[in-house]
Amino acid sequence: MKTRKIVIIGIVGSVLDAGFHAERWQKWRPSVSLARHPDLPIHRFELIHAPEHEHVSAAVAADIKRSSETTEVRRSAITTGNPWDFEEVYSTLYDFAQAYEFHPETEDYLVHITNGTHVQQICLFLLTESRHFPARLIQTSPSDTKRRGPDGRYNIIDLDLSRYDRLAQRFVKEHGDALAVLKSGIATRNERFNRLIEQLEYVAAKSREPILLLGPTGAGKTQLARRIYELKKARHQLKGEFVEMNCATLRGDAAMSALFGHVKGSFTGAVKDRPGLLRAADGGLLFLDEVGELGLDEQAMLLRALEEKRFLPVGSDRESTSDFQLIAGTNTDLAAAVRARVFREDLLARLNLWTFRLPGLSQRVEDIEPNLDYELQRLSSKLGTHLTMNREAREAFLEFAMGPQGRWTGNFRDFGAALTRMATLATGGRINIEIVKEEIGRLKEAWAEPTDITSASDPGNLLREVLGEEMAGEIDLFDQVQLAHVIRVVRESTSAADAGRTLFAVSREKRKMTNDSDRLAKYLARFGLTWKECRG
Repeated sequence: MKTRKIVIIGIVGSVLDAGFHAERWQKWRPSVSLARHPDLPIHRFELIHAPEHEHVSAAVAADIKRSSETTEVRRSAITTGNPWDFEEVYSTLYDFAQAYEFHPETEDYLVHITNGTHVQQICLFLLTESRHFPARLIQTSPSDTKRRGPDGRYNIIDLDLSRYDRLAQRFVKEHGDALAVLKSGIATRNERFNRLIEQLEYVAAKSREPILLLGPTGAGKTQLARRIYELKKARHQLKGEFVEMNCATLRGDAAMSALFGHVKGSFTGAVKDRPGLLRAADGGLLFLDEVGELGLDEQAMLLRALEEKRFLPVGSDRESTSDFQLIAGTNTDLAAAVRARVFREDLLARLNLWTFRLPGLSQRVEDIEPNLDYELQRLSSKLGTHLTMNREAREAFLEFAMGPQGRWTGNFRDFGAALTRMATLATGGRINIEIVKEEIGRLKEAWAEPTDITSASDPGNLLREVLGEEMAGEIDLFDQVQLAHVIRVVRESTSAADAGRTLFAVSREKRKMTNDSDRLAKYLARFGLTWKECRG
């Protein structure tokens, strides 16, 4: 294999490199000293200098040639103006790099960063890191601080940090620690969930754009949002607070006031000024759960606050400002909501840059066992006792929880509640088989399908509840039966897509393109209904 030729690119040191008397050969001079190392055969030395340092540059070039006869020296006089002005220096060195004819297949480039002002050194570093100079860095220093010999030492620095084992190990550990934070320290096994968390960690580290978390109720959106905040706060990416609101709990003036604040007297009950959650989240993170429940007016103001960092409190003629990162959560199909004209398309486009869909607990049964251990540890700390499960009880619970009977319709809320009940009933902190069997019976009963509800047997009652007496009376009996069944499926599903997959399970297999949410929305629109109205 043919060895590539070494090329040094560096700035002439007007002080450190200078010397015209015989004593100069006893002095350490960074550029000249590089040429004196027998283990560093330099094919070419590119000397960059300011026009006013022409005399010094010529002398340095001559001494390099005397130190290494085989080294070719090229001098380039470039005008940087003020050597302490970052913009001027960077632009000049950038132009030099752009004009230079590199041959990385045959030449190995080393950028010398010992000489020059701090600004010049930083600019050389940045241009090397960005690969405008396809090179590594080389740094020189005297051999000894007390006895400065002429040769000195050199150190080659490769900016590909993955080449440095100790650094690489630190980065791997840091990445692993970050993933553990996002997963609450739970050793999750589900491949899809672990891949989602890895992607989310990279996004959280590099972006302040909104993040949209999709998933059924109880899938852990709130906890994950808080973990993202804790990770970013630890990395000094956020200095403010974590602020959260469930948008489904507020309507009208209350929602406007909670989010954007109000001034005293702006509406009945506004007895004093209120800053609002956006102000409280300034410099921090705002988590809006069930964002699909926001009214159109609140959506418009939220969009402006995201784009311009400004908003108008209720009743005020003076704008407020807040620089926050937004995480939005929902179990609603926002695309269907846009088609139903209950959610703004421009806001969805703003939220949809980074979207992560959290699987429900029944979709990641591999993670039930590690979550069981996590809950036992958490409850042990909370209850002040050491909780355990004997082998028989543990196997029975896991068989049920991970099997087809474990529906977990409330996801981790159901799971956490089940463990809390068993832990509370455990005498001496030991959960036995009797407690597990009792809890399994309780969960089966809670998840059982309704059999004696009037609306289940009489579609007319359900339609009158949803449409009202007059509109329900205008629908044929044939359509009543079908529509009532669709509404029941909607109410039992976590999203429009989920309901669509159930209703169109057969016909969707024959289609090249499937959009179950859209098909469902169009069917409901025939009767003037939306997903939200069917959900009640």
